[in-house]
Amino acid sequence: MGSVSIKKGGGMKAPYRVEVKVIEQKGECEFGHRVGDLVKFDGEGIDGRICWHSLCSMMYKVHGMLYGADYPWLNDKNVASHPCPDFKNPVLYEIRRFKVE
Repeated sequence: MGSVSIKKGGGMKAPYRVEVKVIEQKGECEFGHRVGDLVKFDGEGIDGRICWHSLCSMMYKVHGMLYGADYPWLNDKNVASHPCPDFKNPVLYEIRRFKVE
């Protein structure tokens, strides 16, 4: 499978871009995620490969970070972690946002 690139026009421009990176993986991920895998979100599309189950479970964080949400429980407002929903073969993601210039 190749990477996914989806672009749509219109809508409000996101003030941030978000990168989701695999920082830890244990067991055998059925999707094949490995440490270092990277997916990019810009508010208009997705660039990269990501497991559908992980994507669905993290979209609220990704969307919030794209549009400047501040989560009070984060030590760094620009970095969150997110666990894969597969508790038997967990993948841990880092969600990081960057201000769009």
